Amino acid sequence: MNQKKSKKLKLVIASSNAGKIIEFRKLLDDFPLEIIGQPKDFYVEENGKTFAENARIKAIAVAKETGHLSLSDDSGLCVDSLDGRPGVFSSRYANSDKERISRLLGEMENILARSAYFCAALCLASPFQEILLEVEGQCKGLITNSPRGNKGFGYDPIFEVVGSGLTFAEMGSDEKQARSHRGKAFALLKPGIEKLLNSQFFLSSL
Repeated sequence: MNQKKSKKLKLVIASSNAGKIIEFRKLLDDFPLEIIGQPKDFYVEENGKTFAENARIKAIAVAKETGHLSLSDDSGLCVDSLDGRPGVFSSRYANSDKERISRLLGEMENILARSAYFCAALCLASPFQEILLEVEGQCKGLITNSPRGNKGFGYDPIFEVVGSGLTFAEMGSDEKQARSHRGKAFALLKPGIEKLLNSQFFLSSL
């Protein structure tokens, strides 16, 4: 990157999820950006029917509220045998990670087919509420019979990544980043961010 570290732009992660913000700080570490979370107690109604729609809604709302670049992530777990549930309702499936996991495992107690996938839709919006970039990534896996591992967040302890033998909660951060839906989506987003930050026209408009 050509930008000096002293000239960092603020980028607001459109989320109140501490785990997501930590992951994005790691993913964006090479960029001259100051990563901050969205304002406390700021609520955005996620009424989209897809992950991409929700990501767009959140990015635009947070960019408008803060006057800064905003990066949103709408992601969730889709279980094939449950017709894609919990899907866009993943974070609203229950009141806590533990309760969400308990509910999902309860629904799958007598189900042998346990294929599932995580999906992440990322959206970058300008301070003027313009959509700058949109991408989507997926990671296939299986729902375990019980939680395994103590890392990560959300449904990580019950999602075993295909071909790894490990749940996300059993992986180190580097391996998770390389395999995860969010990591794959970010790999698609990264060239676009680099192009924007190397564009004098873009930088002068902020």
